[in-house]
Amino acid sequence: MAFWRSKKTNDESPENAAQAPEAVESAATPGSAKKDGGGGILTKLSSGLQKTRRVLGTDIRDLFKSEGRLVDEEFLGELFARLIRTDMGTGPANKIREEVARQFRGRVVHLEEVIQTITEEIRSQLRQDHGGLAKSESPPTVILVVGVNGSGKTTSIGKLAHHLTANGHSLVLGAGDTFRAAAVEQLTIWAGRIGCEIVTGKSGADPASVAYQTVDKAIEVGADYAIIDTAGRLQTQSNLMQELQKIRNVIGKRLPGSPHEVLLVLDATAGQNAISQAKGFSAAAGCTGIVLAKLDGSAKGGVVLPIREQFQLPVKFVGLGEGMQDMAAFDPDSFAEALLKG
Repeated sequence: MAFWRSKKTNDESPENAAQAPEAVESAATPGSAKKDGGGGILTKLSSGLQKTRRVLGTDIRDLFKSEGRLVDEEFLGELFARLIRTDMGTGPANKIREEVARQFRGRVVHLEEVIQTITEEIRSQLRQDHGGLAKSESPPTVILVVGVNGSGKTTSIGKLAHHLTANGHSLVLGAGDTFRAAAVEQLTIWAGRIGCEIVTGKSGADPASVAYQTVDKAIEVGADYAIIDTAGRLQTQSNLMQELQKIRNVIGKRLPGSPHEVLLVLDATAGQNAISQAKGFSAAAGCTGIVLAKLDGSAKGGVVLPIREQFQLPVKFVGLGEGMQDMAAFDPDSFAEALLKG
């Protein structure tokens, strides 16, 4: 087991730039960021949802002529088909179709009216009671992060750690994905750039042991947070599910009541496949929230709707690119607005 405190590094030489993750500006926690302005949530979401909005907006606009369109069964069927293309699933798409039918059936309507109704229905479906990170009554707050390899899990941890330290919090990272040397190396680079402490183990070491040592170190140094990466092989492998349960048990023994937050990172480009990921990990790890990564690279941004519908898990953060401002707090109102209107 290895532990060290990494010093912040500002070395932007070509050699280091090639292997270090992109630096990110502080991502706001839900409810704390402005919803307008150059760096606000709406602006970030609008940029990140360009591909989804292009597909959905163009498809819906194609349903209308300048004189409007009669809302009949033919129109409603065509609208449903367009909605499905964003991977929002049949359940949420049906609710939108039914609401449009309830308000406009038998009437000739124009595009703007339907867009407004769809936006309001999406906003209603995405409404969640809370989206902020959980916080324990006394530190450290332990955050376990799970997800399939390639979902953006380790990078999301780095961005979350950057956000917390930028807001004055101390933390310890745990490189619990011991089966992937690249994951450990990547998280170690993040720790160096951020200037936070990290616990690692030898390749193939027991992930639960790394998790235990991370919480132990966070308690010892009085850190505000402990964020632990986990293995991310296919969610259908029962041994991985057992491993996640073991990590939870070990963490809970060291610090009763922990983990306080279990974040599931999902790849937005996976679309409906993200649902099966959520099913496997949610059951084994007891997920409490979702980070939707790579939203900017997908035309399937609608997948957030069936995720909310089926699991009733709050979406906490969304990944919106690879630049400095690539993570944003999830805000249902802004998301609904950006999905159709931009």
